[in-house]
Amino acid sequence: MTADTPLLAPAIILAALAIKTALTELWHPGTAREAWAFVTDGKALTAGAAAAAATVLLGWNHIGITGVLAWACLVGALTGQLFHRSTRRP
Repeated sequence: MTADTPLLAPAIILAALAIKTALTELWHPGTAREAWAFVTDGKALTAGAAAAAATVLLGWNHIGITGVLAWACLVGALTGQLFHRSTRRP
């Protein structure tokens, strides 16, 4: 296993999410703003940061600090987005 192997999967997933956001924005303008609105939601950011911190604390011994930071960013972003969607008012 090389040193960059833990970075490959989160990089591919983040790239796929960015491409999906860009294509959806082309088809339906304004959807990217809705998809990334969790960045301005304090509670969603707190939930994402807590999930990212837990990922770092539990995973740094297994895959190293660079790999776990990439996974923590991905986990934090996805958790924040899910939390924002679940608490959003109609």
